[in-house]
Amino acid sequence: MTSEFGDELMNAVIRRYPESTLTHSETIPARASRHADWPHWVLPSLRSHLQESGITELYSHQADTARLARARTDVVVATGTSSGKSLGYQLPILTRLAESPTACGIYLTPTKALGNDQLHAILSMTRDIDELRGVHPAPYDGDTPQEARSGIRESSRFVFTNPDMLHASVLGNHQRWARLLRHLDYLVIDECHSYRGVFGANVALVLRRLLRLARHYGSDPTIILASATANDPAEHASRLIGRPVTAVTEDGAPTGARTVALWEPGFIDGAEGENGAPVRRAATTEAAGIMAVAIAEGARTLTFVRSRRAAEVVAMRAQEELISLGRRDFAARVASYRAGYLAEDRRALEKALDDGTLLGVASTNALELGIDVGGLDAVVTAGFPGTVASFWQQAGRAGRRGQGSLVVLVARDEPMDTYLVHHPEALLGTPVERSVFNPRNPYVLRGHVYCAAVEKPLSEAEVDELGAREVVRELADVGLLRQRPTGWFATPRPAGVDELPTPETAHQSVALRGGTGEEVMIVDVSDGRLLGTIDGGRAPAQIHPGAVYLHQGASYVIDDLDLDDHVALARPEVPDFSTTARSVTDIRLLSQPADQEIINYSPGLWVANVEVEVTDQVVGYVLRLADGTIGEMVSLDMPQQRLVTRAVAYTIDPMVLTELGISPADAPGSLHAAEHAAIGLLPLIATCDRWDIGGVSTALHPDTNLPTVFVYDGNPGGAGFADEGFRRFPEWIEATFETVRSCSCESGCPSCVQSPKCGNGNNPLDKAGALRLLGGLVTMTARS
Repeated sequence: MTSEFGDELMNAVIRRYPESTLTHSETIPARASRHADWPHWVLPSLRSHLQESGITELYSHQADTARLARARTDVVVATGTSSGKSLGYQLPILTRLAESPTACGIYLTPTKALGNDQLHAILSMTRDIDELRGVHPAPYDGDTPQEARSGIRESSRFVFTNPDMLHASVLGNHQRWARLLRHLDYLVIDECHSYRGVFGANVALVLRRLLRLARHYGSDPTIILASATANDPAEHASRLIGRPVTAVTEDGAPTGARTVALWEPGFIDGAEGENGAPVRRAATTEAAGIMAVAIAEGARTLTFVRSRRAAEVVAMRAQEELISLGRRDFAARVASYRAGYLAEDRRALEKALDDGTLLGVASTNALELGIDVGGLDAVVTAGFPGTVASFWQQAGRAGRRGQGSLVVLVARDEPMDTYLVHHPEALLGTPVERSVFNPRNPYVLRGHVYCAAVEKPLSEAEVDELGAREVVRELADVGLLRQRPTGWFATPRPAGVDELPTPETAHQSVALRGGTGEEVMIVDVSDGRLLGTIDGGRAPAQIHPGAVYLHQGASYVIDDLDLDDHVALARPEVPDFSTTARSVTDIRLLSQPADQEIINYSPGLWVANVEVEVTDQVVGYVLRLADGTIGEMVSLDMPQQRLVTRAVAYTIDPMVLTELGISPADAPGSLHAAEHAAIGLLPLIATCDRWDIGGVSTALHPDTNLPTVFVYDGNPGGAGFADEGFRRFPEWIEATFETVRSCSCESGCPSCVQSPKCGNGNNPLDKAGALRLLGGLVTMTARS
């Protein structure tokens, strides 16, 4: 397919949807490959096998990675999607496994799809190469049958697992894994850029615990990390594993021409949202239509969406659109893919996508990472995926065979997406973001320190290495740790304190991916089936009584949510509306910021990095009709939820507001609108999603006695997002101002100052006042 292929597809889309706007399109030219010689030490039969499979030459980055890993240097390879990074670890590890009959390796993956794909490749090699037949590569994850697990522990020399299983089953039962830990030569951490925020902090601590136990058993594995193109991959990888890493970043793989298009859906005639705001077509609806057009034009297409529910909806709508285009035969070859499916269903979908049986798939980011899904021609992304790195990772799914391809980013009706499709240089012309996570967050550290002490008593040097001196004292004060001459030992919890963990429950009480760690089961009351699970912290807002819930194309309404018993009851129903929770939020300072945590940018403006307590309560939900209009609000009485976290806050003198033309009566709406817009743009500079953060604004906060806006991390102790907002406040506020200023709406809409998660129903909002406030902030921060 030629470089004009993407343009041809886009012309078909424009003809189908003339009311929408192609805001930008550019074609990234093809790039030639760069090769390197095979290392002399590679197992001859492995080299022969690869050459017979069509790999006759190595790309330069593959050879560089393999050489460093062979020399026992920790290395991260950060090159584009589909560039063959896997071969960089396969050559040194498989050669070592052939050389030593006891040598072992661990492969760590963030997603099951990627792990299955990599395991399949290794199994093929070990079956066909005599020297590798004793390796017995095996998966060890939640899908591994119980009866197979002991055999894997006893005989596999290359175990494929994920951070959750490594934490709970390997480290939590490390005595059973003594053979593997004693002979662990290599550790592979694939797609390491995905470890950020609270998940990244948790994984960093799991890896430190793994390396600590490996040393205890007498091994010191070399670590090979693979990443999408990243901002300073060596720094990110080093923070993840806690030791220096060498980076390989020169990509030697060829790429086909890729057309990248930025697309803004049109407005729905006659539809009004909250406060009379105009309503655009939903990004998921638009993406489903674009996928259908691309499939009808002969392009195998993958559409990325932001939620499990959206994956189901987009697949169904694409099928309907194909039928309307007269391609009922193609409609039957479109499916959804997301976490939560049974293992056999996921693998069947992966195979059907790879062999061409499926022409289109709507997927969550479960298919974003390295799995090879054959010759895809187009990728549609329904809404900015949260980071520039993730966008390019998704884009790289198409054109993996070197053919021309099309990538379309469909903007959601919110500030971040609006900014990007109208400022393409912020997406296509800048380096990817710096990954943000903090492995010394005490709220994250506390559970891992206790787990580490359960695994093996902690020495004073290990406490200092973890930066956990204060956390150890806290755990000792509540009776969970006890100091003895040989170190810090885990102790059973004190009698009558049921909320504390025990040595037996330590590992299950740590939730690596954030949240409370307690899952709420969603049960179909009509037949008793378990439909799925959701983190207890998210349950009140997402599966409250009356909420609409989708599962594998079927629609349900939640009848009851019992947070004490961790169960929600759902009945099959197909209402003509969706639901959005409403809540009230209060915030208070827990301490005054230190001198280094506050900046006086200009007389009357202070920006601070603070510890706060956030209290949130869901008080009801509104009905959103199929055409985007808002229906009635239904009241609820849900329990309060408390969160201690980090926030970036700016406080402004009322006299400054007056100088900016904002009266006392206009201040609440102006501050509220500016807060919403800032939340929408923080992902531009921090590797977060707007759903990872929250905000509160008030014209008179009791702790500051001044007008104050808070933007806080949605995770206990903070994930580093607020810290990044504080560090780069001028840049963040300037982008926020540009977004609101460039929006064509009159009084505020979801593209600028309205928020889909506002607990107050986007009231009050004053777009004109927010523009005056943000413009003033830009001027004041520029003076400093």
